[in-house]
Amino acid sequence: MKTLLRAKPSPSLLMAAILAIGATSMTACSDSGTKAVDRVEEAEALARVKSLESRAAAIKDEMAANPGAKLNISMPAESTIPDDEYGAAVRRGLELANHTYRELPNNVGNQLNCTSCHLSNGSEAYAAPWNGLPGIFPIYRGRDARVNSLQERINGCFQRSMNGAPLDMDSDEMNAFMSYMTWLSQDMPIGISPEGRGFVKIDNTLTPDPENGKKLFAETCVSCHGEDGEGQYNDDGTYIYPAIAGSNSFNDGAGMARTYKAAAFVKGKMPFGQGNTLTDQEAIDVSSYFTQLPRPVKANKDKDWPKGGAPVDVRR
Repeated sequence: MKTLLRAKPSPSLLMAAILAIGATSMTACSDSGTKAVDRVEEAEALARVKSLESRAAAIKDEMAANPGAKLNISMPAESTIPDDEYGAAVRRGLELANHTYRELPNNVGNQLNCTSCHLSNGSEAYAAPWNGLPGIFPIYRGRDARVNSLQERINGCFQRSMNGAPLDMDSDEMNAFMSYMTWLSQDMPIGISPEGRGFVKIDNTLTPDPENGKKLFAETCVSCHGEDGEGQYNDDGTYIYPAIAGSNSFNDGAGMARTYKAAAFVKGKMPFGQGNTLTDQEAIDVSSYFTQLPRPVKANKDKDWPKGGAPVDVRR
């Protein structure tokens, strides 16, 4: 039986904290005007680092004793968000994740939020969770044929899933997203992919049947997403159920516009609250139908996969 471990903090975060504290210590030693309260805060920070080091060592030992063990994804208690500037950035990132359309109208070209796909504050297993991503990126991505930073990956979502414009790389908003993802990953050792990353696995060798998909869509999707997949909205323009087609949905360059990629999400999470009730074939069929419904067209998507190797369901 596969063992699921509660995750512990990332060594990269520990190192960053140690370096930051070391810099603070050097500054304090050279400044005769250092206040007593600064010394207290420094001592508290050092104590936190020692505690994190201890937890990191414990999980490393536990994983070594349980070969094949995986880290389980969960959202840390919000009470662990620090009451300082970093904590404010974490809270801002959480707000942006859940209210992206409202908070970033200049960057969101439809009416979706990050949590339209990254469910439960971006921390739900098999719904493309963000936990652990700061310790996995940078990574090579075939779609760009280059190594991408996490910031570049975030902007890819803004340009595709949000059908909008990228954030400035050094903006407060980008820092907020990075801060929130880092906080989510506080219990994830660097370089380890947690259980539940991405979506569930499906059989990509099955042949889609969009006609059966249309029938399934009417039976299982219309009640929330509407007959044309254009969603349901509140008076202020925010959605009750997000659009999966039409002008307020993701464009055809988004991963969710691909039949098999969408099917992996549908299989694990849809109908909402009834995940894993459709068969692989049913999930593929219904996805082959709604992904081909009218939606915005991504500019320059012909430049994707410049070195080849594009999946069979990539939109051209």
